[in-house]
Amino acid sequence: MNKFKEFGLSENLLKIIEKLGIKVPTKIQVQTIPHVIKGKDVIGESETGSGKTLAFGCGIVEQVEKGQGLQALVLTPTRELAEQVKQSLISISEHKSLKVISVYGGVSIDPQIRDLMNSEVVVATPGRFLDHYQRRTINMSKVKILVLDEADRMLDMGFMDDVERIIQSCPKKRQTMFFSATILPIIIRLSKKYMVDPIKVSAGRYVDPSKLKQVYYDVSKNLKLSLLIHLLRHDKSGLCMVFCNTKSTVDFVAKNLVANEVEAVAIHGGFTQNKRSKTMEQFNKNKYHVLVCTDVAARGLHIDNVSHVYNYEVPRDPTDYVHRIGRTARAGLNGKVVNLLCNLDFDNFNKVLRDNSSFNVDKVDLPEMGKILPVASSKTPRRGKFKPGGRGFHSRSSNRRPRGRF
Repeated sequence: MNKFKEFGLSENLLKIIEKLGIKVPTKIQVQTIPHVIKGKDVIGESETGSGKTLAFGCGIVEQVEKGQGLQALVLTPTRELAEQVKQSLISISEHKSLKVISVYGGVSIDPQIRDLMNSEVVVATPGRFLDHYQRRTINMSKVKILVLDEADRMLDMGFMDDVERIIQSCPKKRQTMFFSATILPIIIRLSKKYMVDPIKVSAGRYVDPSKLKQVYYDVSKNLKLSLLIHLLRHDKSGLCMVFCNTKSTVDFVAKNLVANEVEAVAIHGGFTQNKRSKTMEQFNKNKYHVLVCTDVAARGLHIDNVSHVYNYEVPRDPTDYVHRIGRTARAGLNGKVVNLLCNLDFDNFNKVLRDNSSFNVDKVDLPEMGKILPVASSKTPRRGKFKPGGRGFHSRSSNRRPRGRF
């Protein structure tokens, strides 16, 4: 029996869900869809990949009418997530042929202005949406559904004022939904100010701690790259994500991986939207084995089959670490997190351990590593074609051990 039938969805929508191959609803879908369909305000605590887009998307598809102007607005923190949500909403609204568009910065505004004239659903980042609102290129008078997706991330990125201005520009009589990986106090304050008797649900953690193994290597700074290349060459179990703290380090690591015959591709906020979209498409289709990225890829993007997460650098914010490792050990699969710690990383890593005392992180001895071909400096990464050459790095690791519970 199709469990989605219990939610009171229309026959057409049920057929679409079945066509998409979705047979069993996720926890967040079970908890929210019945309330969403009834038009209730909802606060949902749920991580990326838990099925929340379908959860709020069902309400949008059932309530929005073709040819009646803009009726549903979904706010997202990043351009990639806006595109991802748009494509999902297009898929589940196929039977209605709703006009669903994405609106974000970094691309020409003119096509967006034209598309806004006949769209029923808009998925947008706050900054570009406000730009349209101030230009009077968008009509908010018929909006009856407002969704804040990845709300905590949006507020972390400094969009608080923009989000409030957008909420205030919507009609007061509407359905409002907040979805967030973590229900921060600021989200509760927003809900009290702008929501009516919201239903609060929590889907818990999507990552299975029992299937997640965390380890660390104590390695000198100038041996980090050699170690990373060695590990990636010997790891062929699934897709790998390598996290760095800065765009320049991403470029440096990605160039050196490619020069040393590791199938890697890079993504960070310095790339154009077209390049970022193409990169994610290629990685998801397994055209590359390794994605080197900043925290732009830690949340909001749906990436399947990530077996390993490598922290080439440990983030300053322990919360970012949690979101990074949440890219693996999902949907019942095993996952591994590998931390490459030099003397510059110990302070940040100790903060992670203090904030997450339940983490069990094992130290692993350094393997024997061969030479690599360094092609770029970590301070001044070269642009253009790779020019591999030179000698490998040679150094000894320090014996420092992170403090905290292991």
